[in-house]
Amino acid sequence: MNNPEHGIAGFRLTEHTWMTELGNWIDAISPDGRRAGALLFDARLIGLPGVRERVVAAVLTDQRLVLGGLTGLIPVADVVAAGDQVWLLTGQAVSPTLADLLTTAPIEPAGAASALAETAQTLIALHAAGVTHGSVHPGTVVVTSEGAALLSERGLSDAIRGLVSPPERDAAGWAALARGLAASFVAWAPQAAQLFERAAGLAGTLGLAAARGALLAEQASLPGGTIGREGLARAARGRSAFAQPPAHAAAAALPPLPRDEGDIVTLLAPGRVWPGHPAPGHSGPGQSGSGLAGPEQAGRSGAVQFGPGVSTQEQRPATTAEQIWRSGRPEADTVQRGGGGAGGRRVRAARSRRWRTIGSTALFAVIMVGAVLAWFRLSDAPDLAIGSVDVKVAKKSYGCDATALVTGVVVTNGGSGVITYEWHKNLDDEVVKGTLQTRSDQTSYQLPLRWSLNGKATAKATATLRIVSPEPARTDKVSFTYKC
Repeated sequence: MNNPEHGIAGFRLTEHTWMTELGNWIDAISPDGRRAGALLFDARLIGLPGVRERVVAAVLTDQRLVLGGLTGLIPVADVVAAGDQVWLLTGQAVSPTLADLLTTAPIEPAGAASALAETAQTLIALHAAGVTHGSVHPGTVVVTSEGAALLSERGLSDAIRGLVSPPERDAAGWAALARGLAASFVAWAPQAAQLFERAAGLAGTLGLAAARGALLAEQASLPGGTIGREGLARAARGRSAFAQPPAHAAAAALPPLPRDEGDIVTLLAPGRVWPGHPAPGHSGPGQSGSGLAGPEQAGRSGAVQFGPGVSTQEQRPATTAEQIWRSGRPEADTVQRGGGGAGGRRVRAARSRRWRTIGSTALFAVIMVGAVLAWFRLSDAPDLAIGSVDVKVAKKSYGCDATALVTGVVVTNGGSGVITYEWHKNLDDEVVKGTLQTRSDQTSYQLPLRWSLNGKATAKATATLRIVSPEPARTDKVSFTYKC
């Protein structure tokens, strides 16, 4: 594969793409035809010293967690380098996210409770394994066509910044998610909104287990009296064709390990770990060993080699297969042709390409370090960015001399900064301007507008929320009827 514009390492790329603090996510098709995802890391970040190694270490931890039976994460299939580009490839679709669904239509309380309960359970399991997520917000909660809520980008934000987030940061992100969902139910499901607010408060004081316990114990507060995925599943299927059942539920034939593709090389161990397929020498779930990542288990699936003398685990004698992979020699050439003739020339050419790739990547990193490192160290938190804007109105119709409650829900990437916004009303020239200070431990914010209408008239009122900064500008609007 030599054309990353349309594919990478056997994954076909689609036109649907979106930006995050990590880089550019793209909906993709895996080599065996399943819906998947591809993340092209921001070159300014992945090229910084140590970042690539930390990303690979985080991915290896995730793969062992999945093999150990944890089903709440988006499984990572591979991390590959193509010149100065680094790609993360997933074995499961990464869209739609909860942020996507919140921008289209209200989520039913039962489905919102299901997403909260499942993400809380996943975070509890991660913390028990000694790791954290580090960036919990609506944009990292993926909803499948079955309504399951899976967490993506586990550990990647921390790996980029060289941090280890405490469990309290995950709890704060989950609480902000719960409060953001509660805001959408205040008008038409107040008991559900109160339940989510209570759960958010418990997450910050007693922990995620207590918050999840409250959701399960007080299901009667939800319309219908129970937690359910059905509404969430319908919303996911309606939003994206890339919603699909969890990869761990489909143990069908997975693609074979790809051979070396010239300048495109895997950054994971030679024996790649696919969900449901234990790595060589791994006991697998249900046998001796938990399969969860820990310091004493690091590197069981093989050494991750970035260059001479740089490795994420202790050295051990390489197997024949690993020696073949590292030298770039196709097995057929090694067995049938030895090292001479045309086969030998291809071997030398492959090695030359690999060293050129390493050299160009190192040069790019050196050039970018001076420009980026100072900025990168200014703050542990990312620059403020807007993930989504969603505007809702409490009712669709109002009578004489009414006051409409319009609420804008803004989802951020967790950065600290100032949001500048404007409310525009189509029935008059008034523009309501305001600012909001965001915090690094919160990702969802409410911007309310109280619109008073009076007089005898029948009109369609439209409220438009415009986020002026940070750029790019974002807008969303909602309409309702005034009849008197």
